[in-house]
This record gives sequence, C-alpha cells and structure tokens, in this order.
Amino acid sequence: MTQPMPGESGPITIHVDRWRAALPPDAWPDGFPVTGQVWRRDVFAVAEAWRVGEASPRQLLSAVLVWGYGPIGYGPWRTARSLEGDPDGKRLAYALEDLRAPAPDEDALRIAYQRLRDPKESRLPRLGPAFFTKLLYFAGYRRGVGGRQPLILDSVVARRLPADAGVRRQSGWVSEEWLAYLGWAVEQADRRGIEPDEVEMALFHDRWPLPGGDGQTARTSPARAG
Repeated sequence: MTQPMPGESGPITIHVDRWRAALPPDAWPDGFPVTGQVWRRDVFAVAEAWRVGEASPRQLLSAVLVWGYGPIGYGPWRTARSLEGDPDGKRLAYALEDLRAPAPDEDALRIAYQRLRDPKESRLPRLGPAFFTKLLYFAGYRRGVGGRQPLILDSVVARRLPADAGVRRQSGWVSEEWLAYLGWAVEQADRRGIEPDEVEMALFHDRWPLPGGDGQTARTSPARAG
C-alpha cells in the first residue's frame, strides 16, 4: 500500500476506466494504480522510471495529469488534447531534458519552465503553468538535497502566498515569479526543518503558516486542477 508523503493529506480519487478509455494506450504509465487512489508517490515512481529511460515523457505527463485532474469530468479530455499536441513526445523530452540531472539547478528549472510556456518550443494544448508546474515538480524534485526545488504553482497556492513570495498575479506566471516562489518556499522549509513541497501542500490545504512539523492530516485530498 502506498504511504502518504509528509504533508500529504490523502490520495486523489480517479475513475480509472474513464481515464483508460480517454488516453492513448502508449501514454498510460506501466504499473500505475488501478484502485482509483493515486498518491504523490505513485506519480514520483513514474518520474523515476522516466529518468532512467523506463517510462516515456508521455507516460509521465499522463501520470501527472491523472493526479492533477483527479475526478474532474473534463480531465481526461484535456489530457488527451495535451497528448495530441506531442504525439511522439519530442516536445516534452526537449522541455524536461535537463531535469534528469541528480540535482537540477536554477538555470535548468528556468529553462524547463520557459520551454513549456513558449508555443514555439514545448508548450502543449491545455497545459498552462498551473499544470506544467505539476509536471516540473514530479520530474525535477529531489528530496533531501536542499536548495530550490520545483514546486506546484496553481491558483489555489497563488492566492494564499504572501506578497514577499514574489508572485504578483493569479495566473499566467512568468518564470521569475515561479523562481521567486521557489526561493521563498525553501527559506520557509529550512526554518522549519521540512521539505519545500510541505510548504506547497500546507498552502494548498489552507494550513499555512505551519507552526512546525509537517502539518499532516488524515482527510482526502481534492483534485489539483487550477
């Protein structure tokens, strides 16, 4: 049984048959849960397989978006549209190539973000910053290594960030806003002795600021759309 990560409230619930019917067979991740319960560790497992060449970029994107949309009815349709924009996975591979490193640096994070935002490079249909930062998070996060780590930035997180986090708008963020948020999050995490993604989880679940520890609860997590 998959265990929750520190700060994770619960699994995302999905309708597996609906998702499998909507996505191309080559894009469904090998070994992905068929129970209808998807945890962050399940998506990270696909990311680890991608890093060693055992999963394709399309499989990684599918895993991320299944988790991100969860039970939302239009999720499978939108995910299929994103995949149609990159039928051979080359645009995704180009965007993510520097995130295979043991510890991607700030330049690698910036480049990946900018490529996924630019329609002339790797931008895909129906894949704006709220969702491609989920992809960057799972592809590039390295637990326990310190420094800036890629984190999810969606509308829920954005509206709960303080002004000093450097995010000035509620959507359509540029790379420097995202990087400023990553810098703020790692400072907050270091003060509390936790991982940066625990800061993101606390913001999303409206548990910020954390008084200390990981702030874990036992309730089921909502989908991560938006």
